[in-house]
Amino acid sequence: MKTTGHPEYKDMNVVCSCGATFVTRSTHGKQLNIEVCSSCHPFYTGKQKIVDTAGRVEKFNKKYAKGKPAAAKPAAAA
Repeated sequence: MKTTGHPEYKDMNVVCSCGATFVTRSTHGKQLNIEVCSSCHPFYTGKQKIVDTAGRVEKFNKKYAKGKPAAAKPAAAA
């Protein structure tokens, strides 16, 4: 195998937005900034983060609620 045809495989730092850092190896060689790592990902931590923009979660739950009747509107006094 030729030694000149392959990029150098060196250590690099990975920095998460939560502040966690770890070292891995890559041909990239520079620092890598990521948004989610195993320290803060909901799948690994067991904590669910719901980012609700303009009530989308409530709208979805209201639209697809199974087994629950829609909220009854109060009758107007006549």
